[in-house]
Amino acid sequence: MSQKEALEGRSVLVVGGSSGIGLAVARAAHAAGADVTVTGRNEARLRAAGDGITWHVADITDRTALAAAVPERLDHLVLAAGDSAGIGPVAGLDLAGVRAGLETKAIGYLTAVQVALPAFGDGGSITLVGAASARHPAPGAAGLALINGAVEAVVPSLAAELAPVRVNAVSPGVVDTDWWSGFGPEARAATFEQYGRTVAVGRVGRAEEVAAAVLSLATNGFVTGAVLAVDGGPTGA
Repeated sequence: MSQKEALEGRSVLVVGGSSGIGLAVARAAHAAGADVTVTGRNEARLRAAGDGITWHVADITDRTALAAAVPERLDHLVLAAGDSAGIGPVAGLDLAGVRAGLETKAIGYLTAVQVALPAFGDGGSITLVGAASARHPAPGAAGLALINGAVEAVVPSLAAELAPVRVNAVSPGVVDTDWWSGFGPEARAATFEQYGRTVAVGRVGRAEEVAAAVLSLATNGFVTGAVLAVDGGPTGA
């Protein structure tokens, strides 16, 4: 069965689907014939997600708002929320920001899982979007490693507990999305160039490439408890 056939008529909820990887997942799933709902905090971005995509303004930490966004029947849940909390040298790291990042991404993901579970039938999938900072050491990324490490560590336990619902994660490297917009054009360009020199494919990733990996995990009925690296093949150079 092709991915399009697997998604045709299925219900997909993307939490954090107003931009970046989440938006790319939503658009790809919709193009494949799925009934797609997205949530996010920015109404203007949600409205621009695309014709035929249902949207709800909802913070991932707001159970009531999330519950209103969950379809009556749910086949695939994709968790793609998060921000840049946790970046910076540990000596001066804003720990309040790290706590907020954990609340948004790690605790927020579990909140979304709890809220969405009653809508699943016999099977389906949950796919978490983590980040390569969980596994690849880098100066200034301790906070990110803590947040994304928590996300990726929970996957096998969730997969064991929630079967027959399958639970997986993707772990992207540096991807060209709005996530980098706060760094300024020069810092962004320098980071992208440096990353390109350290990975086998010689460049940063695109949101659409990560989205393809997300939907591959969502539609493959023989994969659960896995964390899939989508990072260009770091070489450590």
